[in-house]
Amino acid sequence: MLDELNFAGYLDLCAPQFRYRIFAHSPELGKDMLWKDLDKEEMKHHFELIPKHVRDMSSVMRFPTVYTISYSDDGRQATAVSGLQVFKTKLNGGDTKLFGVCRMRDVIDLHGKLPRLLSREVRMETRQLGTGTQIPF
Repeated sequence: MLDELNFAGYLDLCAPQFRYRIFAHSPELGKDMLWKDLDKEEMKHHFELIPKHVRDMSSVMRFPTVYTISYSDDGRQATAVSGLQVFKTKLNGGDTKLFGVCRMRDVIDLHGKLPRLLSREVRMETRQLGTGTQIPF
């Protein structure tokens, strides 16, 4: 959904109690940095503000690779750990470059009609993203 900038569709995949967090480890500081921590309502507001910001209009494609999926004992939740490569292509089909890599830990609510994302924790390996990168991983 995010590749197509379908923010409403992305939020529809999220549970009401959804939480999104991005971390990066700083070897200089010797600890993790929290870059973003949003609940579902804050994420919705974040998406609404994107058109008002100066941003890079290059297209972005995400390529996840699922490493593991584990299920809670009662089968009501799953946890998926994935690697993610994000590529950026300049406007009008220009060159494509690797933009960032990270690991994601998703917790998914399986109880109900459709699965819903309860949380996404992104652990960035790439720490220099440049300006105009407000669209989440």
